[in-house]
Amino acid sequence: MPHKQVLRDHAFTQGLSEAQIDRLSGIASQVAFEENDVVLVDGARSTSFFLLLTGSVVVELRTPQYVMAVQAVGPGNVFGWSALLDDQDTLFQVRAREHTTALQMDGATLKAYCLSDPALGAEFFHRILRVVAGRVKATEVRFAEMCGVKV
Repeated sequence: MPHKQVLRDHAFTQGLSEAQIDRLSGIASQVAFEENDVVLVDGARSTSFFLLLTGSVVVELRTPQYVMAVQAVGPGNVFGWSALLDDQDTLFQVRAREHTTALQMDGATLKAYCLSDPALGAEFFHRILRVVAGRVKATEVRFAEMCGVKV
């Protein structure tokens, strides 16, 4: 399926204008990951934003002593939002749970598009804030579970 149609249908980008979809499709490329492939390494420089198409990934908090699953996400979800921030390292590790496909966009180009098109930027960043809030909530729930608190 062409990238434009995928972007029209994807839960994250659904409802964007046709001009915005056209612009985003020009920087989108489809990528695939196999089970247990590490897609993003925490602490590494963020460069790409991903829209999940098939399969699923797990967002993990990693330390030298342990890896903790924070949140599993599947089709219609996104990850790699830190690629839209200047000089921001990836905060979570992201690992494929199974064969997974996604649209990948260069973070710097995507950010430039958002800054040059205020309507796109406002809508995109509003949507990303919902993603970030979801990650914070998922992290809070996992830590509460570790402390024996019912959430």
